[in-house]
Amino acid sequence: MRINYKLNDRFDLTIFLSASLLVIIGLFAIYSSTQNTITQKGNFDKQLISWGISLFLLFFIYALPTKFLKLTAVPTYALSILLLLVVLVIGRKVGGARSWIAFGGFSFQPAEFAKLATLLYLSHFLSRDETDLDNLKDIFIALAIGLTPIALIMLEPDLGSSFVFIGIILALLFWKGISLFGLAVVLSPGIVAVASLFGPIYFAVAVGFVIVILFFFKKDIFLSGSILALNIASGFFVDNFYNILSPHQQTRIRAFIDPNADPLGSGYNAIQAKVAIGSGGLFGKGFLHGNQTQLQFIPEQWTDFIFCVVGEEFGFIGSLVVIVLFLVLFLRILRLASFAKNEFLSMVIIGILTVFFVHFLVNIGMAIGILPVIGIPLPFVSYGGSSLLINMAMLGIILNIHRSRKEST
Repeated sequence: MRINYKLNDRFDLTIFLSASLLVIIGLFAIYSSTQNTITQKGNFDKQLISWGISLFLLFFIYALPTKFLKLTAVPTYALSILLLLVVLVIGRKVGGARSWIAFGGFSFQPAEFAKLATLLYLSHFLSRDETDLDNLKDIFIALAIGLTPIALIMLEPDLGSSFVFIGIILALLFWKGISLFGLAVVLSPGIVAVASLFGPIYFAVAVGFVIVILFFFKKDIFLSGSILALNIASGFFVDNFYNILSPHQQTRIRAFIDPNADPLGSGYNAIQAKVAIGSGGLFGKGFLHGNQTQLQFIPEQWTDFIFCVVGEEFGFIGSLVVIVLFLVLFLRILRLASFAKNEFLSMVIIGILTVFFVHFLVNIGMAIGILPVIGIPLPFVSYGGSSLLINMAMLGIILNIHRSRKEST
């Protein structure tokens, strides 16, 4: 009993086992969803190999000195920006986005690496003693750190990954303790931009809401006018942002608004996904017995729509198991963030938690039809070597911080 206590004090078994069970469930789902395909039949073997490599990476990172994380924050971020530039030149197009770099038989998605690099560097900047989020200059520097990779990723274009970066920025600013005014400055342009997509009336209401907020905070006229101008500009330029999206991403957004408007086209994935999950019932149709899964009605069901495989073949109970495992993982990581004495490490934990949570929320949300289909994998479960490697690397960082959580430096 004492040995087990000492082990868990140095290594969080709950976090490790929760993630491992999710990987195992994912392997079953990947095998089931690809066994009847010719081109994707080897995905199970590839994912199994990726898991073995990622376990080695996890324990390697776990064994590193914790201070190594802060030392590598800046060079890692610089490398990620370089890779995002390289992929725009020599990247391979997949699903309408030039987002992959191929090395022989191995493919790597720089956006996955950039998520980790960005949260490390942003945590490093925000945890400095001289950083003050009551100072708009520091807020804009923090936004620049997060928005630079977003700008490069949107050139690919990859809308799904961009949402993850936005989540990282907001979560770290909140955890740092940004003021209500600072939070309003950060959030309002996005709210106005989204409102403008629904028409001029919504745009006008959103701008009016911003004016009320600025009046409430009673800042000087120049600052208030600049923020108002920024919000109005974000609304006017949202059409340009929409136009740079690839055609398939535009149709996905339209399909979210009304999937039944084009059931055989842009709304097909959303409709079939809900059919698959709904047909699973309480206990599911059984492993390898899902009609939607085995007849390949859902495109990319081994990646973006893998939750549909779980829902159809393992039913409500299987889906609930996946969700509970994620919740256990999230709560353990959040608990560690609250106990970590070092501010930088605490922010790194929150950044990693945000990456996992946004992926979880968006992936399952689009599978059940409450969020647009933007192409984002389910952590540890979906097929994808580079995604699994980065997720396990982030888990290694979490376990590393758990080991040294009582240290203040």
